[in-house]
Amino acid sequence: MAKKPTPEELSKINYSLPYTGWMYNPVEFKDGMFCNASKPESLNTVDFPNARKWSVKDEDWNLPENWKEIVLEGMKERLEKYRSFRLFMDICVRCGACADKCHFFLGTGDPKNMPVLRAELIRSVYRRYFTTSGKMMGKHAGGRELTLDVLKEWWYYFYQCSECRRCSVFCPYGIDQAEITMIGREILNLLGLNIEWIAGPVANCFMKGNHLGLEPHTIKSNFDFMVDDIEEITGIKVEPSFNRKGAEVLFVAPSGDMFGDPGTYTCMGYMMLFHEIGLDYTWSTYASEGGNFGFFTSNDMAKRLNSKIYAEAQRLGVKWIIGGECGHMWRVMHQYMDTWNGPADFLEVPVSPITGTRFENAGSTKMIHIAEFTADLIKHGKLNLDPSRNDHLKVTFHDSCNTSRGMGILDEPRYVIKNTCNNFYEMPEDTIREKTFCCGSGSGLNASENMELRLRGGFPRATAVKHVQQHHGVNMLANICAIDRAALPPLMNYWVPGVDVAGMHELVANALVMKGEKERTQDMRLEDLPEKEGAEDV
Repeated sequence: MAKKPTPEELSKINYSLPYTGWMYNPVEFKDGMFCNASKPESLNTVDFPNARKWSVKDEDWNLPENWKEIVLEGMKERLEKYRSFRLFMDICVRCGACADKCHFFLGTGDPKNMPVLRAELIRSVYRRYFTTSGKMMGKHAGGRELTLDVLKEWWYYFYQCSECRRCSVFCPYGIDQAEITMIGREILNLLGLNIEWIAGPVANCFMKGNHLGLEPHTIKSNFDFMVDDIEEITGIKVEPSFNRKGAEVLFVAPSGDMFGDPGTYTCMGYMMLFHEIGLDYTWSTYASEGGNFGFFTSNDMAKRLNSKIYAEAQRLGVKWIIGGECGHMWRVMHQYMDTWNGPADFLEVPVSPITGTRFENAGSTKMIHIAEFTADLIKHGKLNLDPSRNDHLKVTFHDSCNTSRGMGILDEPRYVIKNTCNNFYEMPEDTIREKTFCCGSGSGLNASENMELRLRGGFPRATAVKHVQQHHGVNMLANICAIDRAALPPLMNYWVPGVDVAGMHELVANALVMKGEKERTQDMRLEDLPEKEGAEDV
């Protein structure tokens, strides 16, 4: 484990450029800036190629003898299959509009973390082998040979991109650099060059239905603990059901919400909300993961994992699906699902049984985000809310990249938070909504061994949080993504001490006045409410 620099050391970022051209600067593998190599058992579980034991710091990565042919054939296949990939290889004019928009460049000062240059790592090989000028003129046409050093450079920098797509907002040609990173990772995966923090969760989800590899009895046991906490706080015993056939709604949440704080507080909020409105819903212990780490390996793997949710919906005979607070779950669901596994014609267009609202936006996927569902309940006056229960919190909101920039879920979470909290403050305009900064740990980068990379990548987001902390006393960062709930706490502790992290439905649960509840003296974290200290149960 690399020694973690202090915030004072890490904030001294050198943006000066090297004197020599980028092609002549070999990659330097720095501890704390990369994740561990994938384990052979993880790759074998899902039949990924070249499963073997290898280490990033070793000179020999145990590649197949024909690795170069595999890479070039993989590029050729994807250039023919994906028009966007070929287009993005050809149309970039290297204007640099994206250069200072990437949080990894802003946090590291490394020119190869400029989106334009990160894409150039693979674009230069494309020019050399797939364009006439590159074949004839080589470097004079911007092309370069595919060598082992070039391959290692791909690996190092494609796993320093969280695929957040912020750069694409500012590109005058609309180039989506995240798509280039995804293709780059897909090609690397042909050689078994994955990271364990992605390959392990993929294998777990494929075999067990969730990233953590939780067995059904473990999931049920974790819920029992949360049910007990809800009863202690409210005096009400909620009764979630599992694998129940004939329920109207299948609810799918990220597994992190079932297991780790602060996600568990959000999970408790889901259960309290559904109990209060009397929703006929069930969880599945087999499709127990909203997230899709397959998305960070290949389109085919993402398709395989996405299909589990719909297979379980069909098995249980539900009418439609609600998804919990998760990020890449929603980009996969709304931008890829129909092509891979849809349309889900065996389900119905979601209609809220409480308000009667028909969610036409889910006409094909038959699945809505819980932020939409809860905002609709509040809009129609179906919830009894006491925002003063959150008065000990001064809240700001982090737009998770995939739900905001990727899916346009911008106003619903703000509407919910403003109706459950009296103290809400926005971060600076150029750091939120479509222009939001990433948590610095998305796309499977939220490991422990790459903590310096995560802290550097999260520096721009932390700076925006620090702004509202200093100006408004903000002490809570809300979000609607499980990766954020895992990645942001160490980021805040490092850069902005005193700011905690919460899911949106934790705030809903605090404010929700349930029928028959006892007087609340604690919030969802079993911490005393300041205004209720010393109060007796009634």
